[in-house]
Amino acid sequence: MDVKKKIEELAEKLKNDSALRENFLKEPIPTLEKLLGVDLPEEQLKQLAEGVKAKINLDKAGDLIGGLFGKK
Repeated sequence: MDVKKKIEELAEKLKNDSALRENFLKEPIPTLEKLLGVDLPEEQLKQLAEGVKAKINLDKAGDLIGGLFGKK
């Protein structure tokens, strides 16, 4: 599995679905398991969850900075 690509795909899904994003923020591991549809070891799911959280936060920061400078 290409982890970086999967993180980007998951972050995009969460960005576009507020209910799913809310579930992810409350229960990241079960939400990822449901989205992935595969059984991964807990440690891999934790790393994936951290990567997705970081990606979401970076996207939010980019939107904020772009908005501050008149770009969106």
